[in-house]
Amino acid sequence: MGILLGATPAAFAQELGTVAGLVQDQAGEPMPGATIFIRGTFVGTSTNREGKFLLRTDFNQGPVVLSVSFVGYESREVTLPQPDNAVVVQLKVNPTQTNEVIASASRVEEGILQAPVTVEKVTSQQILRLPPPDVQVGLNQFKGIDVNSTSMLMNSLSTRGFNSAKSERLIQLTDYFDTQSPSLNINAGNLTGLPELDIESIEIIHGPASALYGANAFNGVLLQNSKDPFVSEGLSLRVRGGERSFFDGQLRYAKKIGDKLAFKITGAYLTANDWLASNYAATSTRVQQNNNAQGSTLGYDAVNRYGDVGVTYGPTGGLLNGRTAFMPGFEEKILVGDDNKATSLKIHPSLSYLLTSTIKATVGVNYNRGDASYQSTSRYRLKDFGTNQYHGEVKGERWFVRGQSVQDFGGTTYDLSFLGLFIQNSPVPGLLDANGKPVTYAQRYFSEYARVYNTARLRDGKADADAQALALAAAQPLQLSPASAEFTALREQIVQDATPGRGARINPSSLLNEGNAQYNVNLGETTDLIVGAAYRKFRLGSQGNLYSDVDGRIQNHEVGGYAQFTIKLLDERLKLALAGRLDAFKNFKPAFSPRASAVYSAGNQRQHNFRASYGRAFRSPTQLDQYIRLDLGPVLLLGNVGNGFQGYSLTNGQAVNVAALELERLSSYEVGYKGALSEKLVLDVNYYRNYYNDFIGAQRFVGSADGSRPATPAAGRMLQVWTNANQEVRTQGAAVGLNYAFAPFLNVAANYSLNVQDRSDVQDAEFQTYFNTPKHKYNVGANGIVVSHLSYALNYRWAQGHEYGLPFAVGQLSDYSSMDAYLGYSFSKMGLTLQGGASNLLNANNIQVYGGPQIGRLVYVGVQLDIK
Repeated sequence: MGILLGATPAAFAQELGTVAGLVQDQAGEPMPGATIFIRGTFVGTSTNREGKFLLRTDFNQGPVVLSVSFVGYESREVTLPQPDNAVVVQLKVNPTQTNEVIASASRVEEGILQAPVTVEKVTSQQILRLPPPDVQVGLNQFKGIDVNSTSMLMNSLSTRGFNSAKSERLIQLTDYFDTQSPSLNINAGNLTGLPELDIESIEIIHGPASALYGANAFNGVLLQNSKDPFVSEGLSLRVRGGERSFFDGQLRYAKKIGDKLAFKITGAYLTANDWLASNYAATSTRVQQNNNAQGSTLGYDAVNRYGDVGVTYGPTGGLLNGRTAFMPGFEEKILVGDDNKATSLKIHPSLSYLLTSTIKATVGVNYNRGDASYQSTSRYRLKDFGTNQYHGEVKGERWFVRGQSVQDFGGTTYDLSFLGLFIQNSPVPGLLDANGKPVTYAQRYFSEYARVYNTARLRDGKADADAQALALAAAQPLQLSPASAEFTALREQIVQDATPGRGARINPSSLLNEGNAQYNVNLGETTDLIVGAAYRKFRLGSQGNLYSDVDGRIQNHEVGGYAQFTIKLLDERLKLALAGRLDAFKNFKPAFSPRASAVYSAGNQRQHNFRASYGRAFRSPTQLDQYIRLDLGPVLLLGNVGNGFQGYSLTNGQAVNVAALELERLSSYEVGYKGALSEKLVLDVNYYRNYYNDFIGAQRFVGSADGSRPATPAAGRMLQVWTNANQEVRTQGAAVGLNYAFAPFLNVAANYSLNVQDRSDVQDAEFQTYFNTPKHKYNVGANGIVVSHLSYALNYRWAQGHEYGLPFAVGQLSDYSSMDAYLGYSFSKMGLTLQGGASNLLNANNIQVYGGPQIGRLVYVGVQLDIK
């Protein structure tokens, strides 16, 4: 690894020699953006627009080795015995990109072909060609990855089933730091991620990774890697604009100050007219038990109408006794009003310092704010929602220590269901009943409906349907008009009010503090050992309107340690790895997560790689699962980490006992192959089987909030808690991807994914798993460089319709598809690129979450300027 590995601060301060030169392709054309590192150190740079580079390093301890790389080309190493200002390096095209290096799968660097599990790597060039508005949406075009969009900027990723808007089974990391919102336990798309100009690469692990990443890396890991300011210097600007008043502006500036210090600042601002939901089908009776059919003149609870409150009439309702009527309620676009913009603001400054040539320290701040819609137990409008993230790292060649503190802010986030409900239950100004008490809009509506209905039936002899129609026509005008000044004032009052039971505002502010460290023990050329540890602590706060935190912040913690041993046998063709992690939790018993894997590399160039792995993972229930207390009206949502609950079944009234939450367990088996079938063709295929036990899902029943069983079902109310199934849940699936580099102007990619849940042994109909995953899905795409400066990318994706369920709504999705396109023309001497593109170009059906919006077409044009 070179003698520089032992460099001391004093040695690093010695006079440095200069290395300069040119990086070219095989045709002798300069290669701007190629990366050059001194092997075994953090000393590096990249080439400018003319393909030239310059760096300074220490030659006092002997020769140094330059490592030169560029995406899509074979990397090269050049040994220099002394300073040299005329280095010329030519790189050979590797169109299949089989030389890509990743670090996520094993937490050490390895070739992507030799990864022990299924993993995707998306390069910075690919990222900049993904259509807007959110880079994570573009990941849908890679095999086995599902993206669920509940608005323009609120997207969640999943692999291998059990999709949701919260992405609670897949962790998202930026430079290995967790980006989740501590309060909502959501990864808010790329709202809290990196601006695209600063993303060096994205790596996605499919399947369980708890052995190395902890209990919540249950179905996968998404890792964003940022660009190093020591290597990627200069100024980059990008501006895009298009349909729906779309505007996206980004800036990145990085600069080295001397040989040891570098800084960067990255900023991004995006705004557009958001996608709003408009599903007016009747809400499933699994969510609203006494609902009427869509179009009923008694009214009905619609999926995306809010405030369509219902009442079941008693004897005073006359001929309506025992029947349920609903108010018309308000559409999402009405309640959202002027808050219909999707916005994202990110400011990310950081500072890096080379303590020695092999030890680098970095500190940074990530400031993120945004507006979007989110869906889980309800539809929420996130306004000025965001996080402040303070992070630091000290890293050597074989070790690191990291720590961060994240605090989220709810801003003026509000619950649309609460907003509609509280508008309807507000008093009508100046209207009192016979006892002098205020009358609400809902009371006035249902009273008038019953009066007109009974008059039509009893006095006028009308048929039931005719009487309902007359009653509806008479009562509808009594709902508060959205066009009125009273509605505007009342809406604003409720939106700003965070008082539980009275206001719709949810203003959580929670903190997550975490630290982790790892050391790589070099046991020899063919063996390797890594050991690591991690700690995290949540401090949850919501002022009682989301959590049961009326007595102060709720504190929760986790601690874990892991190790992985790797050995290479048979002339290093066979790589065996055994990893394990032990995690301890405040509310649960300790859990051990093992992983065993084998990779065999065949072929003259070791281009055929066969892999097999077994992993066991544990999922810790989210903070919401453990501590939520949210009254939705028809149902009260409660956390379940105490002594469990006693109550009655909703279907047969029998006594039920709901046990307190335990960790969810997963055992997973995977086999796969990844290799180059020829110089131009790469195949990646995998098959997996998953066995879930103690599966965490939602259960509804009649009970009491304190967990005790009411005297009778009528004496309780509907509760929903999260608990563990007493049956095994099984899934299986496969994915296959093909990439064919026909020529520089045409690279073709296609992939297919299969995901199946085995429901043959499912016995408890009241227990909802929310698999939420298309059985069949495929992508077909092409990209290339037509002439020296003209590039393009085109992708079509299709997913089969399937049932999608969340506590907010359950229903059937239709097949959905999207055609995405990108076109760019580069003026390399100016560092200028003209861009154009579109997401969902054909404006096809693209509803990915039941109760969520139609994600329509968005066409844009833009320009990017890069100054080295």
